[in-house]
Amino acid sequence: MRMRAAVLEEFGQPLVVTEVDLAEPKAGEVLVRLVACGVCHTDVYTASGADPSGYAPAVLGHEGAGIVEAVGEGVSSVAPGDHVVTLFSPQCRECVHCRSPRTNLCLAIREEQNKGHLPDGTVRLSRDGEPIRHFMGTSTFAECTVLPEIALAKVSPDAPMEGACLFACGLSTGLGAAMYTARVDPGTTCVVFGAGMVGLGIVAGCRLQGAERIICLDLSEERLELARGQGATDTWSGGPDAVQRVLDETGGFGADYTFEATGLVAVMRQAVEAARMGWGLCTVAGVAGKGETLDVVPRLLITGRRICGSSFGGVKGRDQVPQLVDRWLAGEIDVAPFLSHRITLDQVNHGFELLEVQDGIRSVIEFGT
Repeated sequence: MRMRAAVLEEFGQPLVVTEVDLAEPKAGEVLVRLVACGVCHTDVYTASGADPSGYAPAVLGHEGAGIVEAVGEGVSSVAPGDHVVTLFSPQCRECVHCRSPRTNLCLAIREEQNKGHLPDGTVRLSRDGEPIRHFMGTSTFAECTVLPEIALAKVSPDAPMEGACLFACGLSTGLGAAMYTARVDPGTTCVVFGAGMVGLGIVAGCRLQGAERIICLDLSEERLELARGQGATDTWSGGPDAVQRVLDETGGFGADYTFEATGLVAVMRQAVEAARMGWGLCTVAGVAGKGETLDVVPRLLITGRRICGSSFGGVKGRDQVPQLVDRWLAGEIDVAPFLSHRITLDQVNHGFELLEVQDGIRSVIEFGT
């Protein structure tokens, strides 16, 4: 089938919205018609050429929601008409990682996905007979996409697609970092560094976990206001004195849980240093730049602090994304404030520009039905 998609032709250049060919789904694959797709920092990061694992040409996009149109042989968990959220972090439910409660990093298709292929090592995207690679196994900057069954979460048809798509990446990453990676305990003190999409999700996750005090730091007063709406009890302007202020506010000990959601290694270090002596846990959710390292004083660890990373918030996508969406529909999560701009596929590069100047939280591409 012919469809329109936003293609990364060359690193550092605007995406090109053009017609491409999409092949029918093979065994274990699903054809989805996209209804909405968020524009995420990861898309910008790859398009810039800064991502060492990036490739071109490719159809970018990974924060999508849509409706199943067709399924390949052997697909049983979704059917035509189902509403789904795409999963760049799949869940096969069979590999050693999927069977463990300790990680969400499914191993089933990881190697081929990292090459821009579907699980069988080939692609379904092409133009004039030349292959175009898939991005993060999803390629949702397109009217339709073909992806593995294990990379789809079936969600309630009552969930508006423009909000549901945010659970495909940013919002689930934040919620999950607090709920599934750190497993925040009730009555504790949490500090969140960064109030973008992921940081705001972390704030909401800490609230849902019953944290008593949730401190959020950012340089933007507008974003701090959004953090208050998600449950932050304290909002501070970030800066070099952040760690000392956390220590002063916690009797000199530090916070029970700290979270980093900026991708800046200097802020990651602050998050480590602000964690409580004895049992403080620092969860790093931001993605640092190529070649950057985190400098940590070993004594901070010897005296009881711990550091962990969180990919997609530790969320097992097929099982837990539908649960998070249900909590949104039940009124426990407020998604509306995250929807800053509604754009068309032709405006995808404008969505990149809005991200780079931090105008709002999420631009969402609406494809229509």
